[in-house]
Amino acid sequence: MITTTTNRLRELRQTIESVIRGKSEVVHLAVVTLLTGGHLLVEDVPGVGKTTLAQTISRCLDCSFQRIQFTSDLLPSDIVGISVYNQHSGEFEFKQGPIFANVILADEINRTTPKTQSSLLEAMAEGRATIENQTYDLPRPFLVLATQNPSEHHGTYPLPESQLDRFLMRIRMGYPSIDEEKEILRQQRHHHPLEQITPLMNADDVLDLQEEIKNVRVDDALLDYLMEVVAATRDSEMLDWGVSPRGSLALYRAAQAMAFTEDRAYCIADDIKRLIVPVFGHRIVVNSRYSGRLRRGEDSDTLLAEIVKNVRVPI
Repeated sequence: MITTTTNRLRELRQTIESVIRGKSEVVHLAVVTLLTGGHLLVEDVPGVGKTTLAQTISRCLDCSFQRIQFTSDLLPSDIVGISVYNQHSGEFEFKQGPIFANVILADEINRTTPKTQSSLLEAMAEGRATIENQTYDLPRPFLVLATQNPSEHHGTYPLPESQLDRFLMRIRMGYPSIDEEKEILRQQRHHHPLEQITPLMNADDVLDLQEEIKNVRVDDALLDYLMEVVAATRDSEMLDWGVSPRGSLALYRAAQAMAFTEDRAYCIADDIKRLIVPVFGHRIVVNSRYSGRLRRGEDSDTLLAEIVKNVRVPI
């Protein structure tokens, strides 16, 4: 990797961390998602910085941006667009919805109905939208940064497995430490740090990086390790569903991006091991006989950690 690229990625992470204090790993995973060309789901209780993380990433990119506030009365046409009759021309004209942007902030995505949630499926999977039998390509790069509150909160509709599978990663913010929170209070005494953010990359820069990570080498031994973990999720009696082939490919690409961010042209076992929980955690379904023994909301992550412990890491 050339030095200028390394410095640019380092600057990107440092800029995001200047706003999202004390969450270096969260920021690193978000950058990996961007480089992979995937989508990011940020889940946690209100007020811990989910929306701020998405806004910060969008401001670092000189790309088109749209924020969609998901509510129970939101319709699919409010997202993808609608055809409107033009009285002057006597024809229907398609009016693009907010989905036609490079970066989409889908705020509180699980507060809308399943029908509206499903309007994002084609866009997230294929980078296009079909409206009234007409298919439209979305801008590239295309990144959905979605936030959601825990499913046990009032007024939420749990995302179906087919929707969750479109997200490359699911991460949780967590509370900051006391010292970090004190620094946040000092930092926002006169202004919000978001106001100081200026773009660091444009759309072409992001697309070039997404192509470059594909050249990162992954040895067969690491592929065997990845597939052993995948097979263990499919064979586990504690899981109803294991990881799909889409999940395997997601981890493969994410590991390449992780190595790339650390200035390596090759993957190591730690790249894969580090990403297993955020990439696989939302793609498995815990058997109801075992879910009651674990803390709510942490079932899949806890079981994945146990599975990883039992799979031999290649040397």
